[in-house]
Amino acid sequence: MTKWPQGYGLHEVQEVDSTLNEAARIAPNARGPVWIMAHHQTAARGRRGRSWANPMGNLAATLLMRPEGAPEQAALRSFVAALALFDACVSVTGRAAGLSLKWPNDVLLNGGKLAGILLESAGQGRGVAYLSIGIGVNLANAPDADVVEPGAIRPVSLLSETGANVTPEDFLTELASAYAKYEAQFVTYGFEPIRTAWLSRAARLGEVITARTGTSETVGTFETVDAAGNLVLNTAKGRVSIPAADVYF
Repeated sequence: MTKWPQGYGLHEVQEVDSTLNEAARIAPNARGPVWIMAHHQTAARGRRGRSWANPMGNLAATLLMRPEGAPEQAALRSFVAALALFDACVSVTGRAAGLSLKWPNDVLLNGGKLAGILLESAGQGRGVAYLSIGIGVNLANAPDADVVEPGAIRPVSLLSETGANVTPEDFLTELASAYAKYEAQFVTYGFEPIRTAWLSRAARLGEVITARTGTSETVGTFETVDAAGNLVLNTAKGRVSIPAADVYF
């Protein structure tokens, strides 16, 4: 297995309410990037305040870091994390077939949801005091379909879909190594190489999808992701750029 990346810490706990909450608690004293991993979460959460089911044997982790730059630049690290997740899955299974990335922050396997990403941050002037990248991966078990909202993609696990039996510790090592590689690329060369790599792995690119916010619904052909990370759709009313939404196929 890949060695742990230099410069990244590890904070492992047996049980916690949420690794994102734990990141906020330790942020004031953190001196460098640190991965937080919990074997059990009692109050895990996903996007838009939704709960996140976290059966035993799955990965629950958050990367805490202090990025330089504006908040909108820090937010692009959801794409960095997605690429790292993709590569980690390939490393532990030996295959890329069936894997794809769903805008804005999911990893799909054979059409089902394997992993999710959630970013939280705290401001500091015009910058970011700290950024937390929460990641959940269904390694051994997929949540029951009845715990996801109607219309959502069915959950799947790495074990059920590929037969790969991977511990959270081993997967996190692969993930941390892959993330460090893409983070260095992002800091050195900016978002464009990350955007290009992400699009090459994108689910439903060139197909008709639906993007829903709390107040609107947009249907169109998934054309690209722009330089700001926005979803770009070609619709009956023209080209539309969407900064945040839930995507449905």
